Amino acid sequence: MTETLTMHRPTTHPAVRTSAASLPVLVGIETRKSLSTRSGKALAAAAVVLPSAAMGLAALSGDPFGSASGPIAAVGIFAALMLMALGVLSTAGEWTHKSVQTTFLLVPQRGRVLTAKALSLALMGAVLAAVATAASAGVLALTFGGDPSWDGALVAMTTVTVAGAAFAVIGAGVGAALGNAPAALTGLYVVVLGVIPVAGVFQPHIASWVDLNNSALLLAQGQEETKAAVVMAGWVMVSTVAGALVTRRRSVA
Repeated sequence: MTETLTMHRPTTHPAVRTSAASLPVLVGIETRKSLSTRSGKALAAAAVVLPSAAMGLAALSGDPFGSASGPIAAVGIFAALMLMALGVLSTAGEWTHKSVQTTFLLVPQRGRVLTAKALSLALMGAVLAAVATAASAGVLALTFGGDPSWDGALVAMTTVTVAGAAFAVIGAGVGAALGNAPAALTGLYVVVLGVIPVAGVFQPHIASWVDLNNSALLLAQGQEETKAAVVMAGWVMVSTVAGALVTRRRSVA
């Protein structure tokens, strides 16, 4: 009897390699995207330069400051407000210009994209705010007479740095939620700079729990620190969650 032996070639499967970019790579991409447009570059430059210019203009008044922390905090929040616009454009701008289709085609996991945007903006906001507050502090030291007290200046500068990161992330969250850059910019600034301050005239206790600007100023000057920190953290959380929920459900078609 003849036996027939059949040789089977062993089946091998090539190793599957993921092509998904790592989170640090995505953060770098989002940072370059934010700073590659004219509007992004202009906002970044303005956030650094204008606070120092404002401090210099204040010097022309000839009125010396008793403490350095107040003016440093004020011009620092000015920088943070401009960084908020940078955050809006990073998310809402993609929907407005339809580039979001390419973004989510390359990285379908929308949560990873939003996380990368938030981390990128927090980093850029902190760095730009830190540079802005350091420059404005330098202008204050060189131009103002009367030897203002520098007690609390380091706290003010640190708070401004944190506020720069927080405001940028808040802008990104609101921009992601609305998906329209002009609407997000207009609505956010009207609420933060108009509606809440006016509401504070009639309902100061209630308004104080949602007043983002005033909370940042108080925190920078070491006043009502716990309440101010809660208000800022609340803005970051609510805007980020709202942006994530809406983005997950919005069609990119």
